[in-house]
Amino acid sequence: MKKTAFTLMELMVVVVILGMLAAVIAPNILGKNDEAKEKLTCIQLKNLNNSFKSFKIDNGTYPKTEEGVKSLIKNPNTSKYKNFTNGGYLNNDKEPMDPWGNPFIYVNTKGKITLLSYGSDGIEEGEGKDIFLNECK
Repeated sequence: MKKTAFTLMELMVVVVILGMLAAVIAPNILGKNDEAKEKLTCIQLKNLNNSFKSFKIDNGTYPKTEEGVKSLIKNPNTSKYKNFTNGGYLNNDKEPMDPWGNPFIYVNTKGKITLLSYGSDGIEEGEGKDIFLNECK
């Protein structure tokens, strides 16, 4: 009985073909991960914005910058925000984080709010792309 097997040349051809496929496909797959995280960040920013709008409807004003995103979870000033919704404006009692595990940034400038994520590097204007709510589609 004769045993048959692949020759070294056949194995090398298969390895080269797999390497070429990986070189073509890998960059496309890796790029999609960051793109997906950016889209998820936009969704989260829009949800936060809606929560802040509800806060303003109930209390007549947006929270101060210092009160931040945490103000959607727990009333930061019971004497100022008398109509704060029981249970807060988010579905949980933990401050939401962006897909990279960093907190969202909330800024209230004279009643105009800015919401953003510092992106993958978690640093303002760092190497990662900062994602602003007003830039989300």
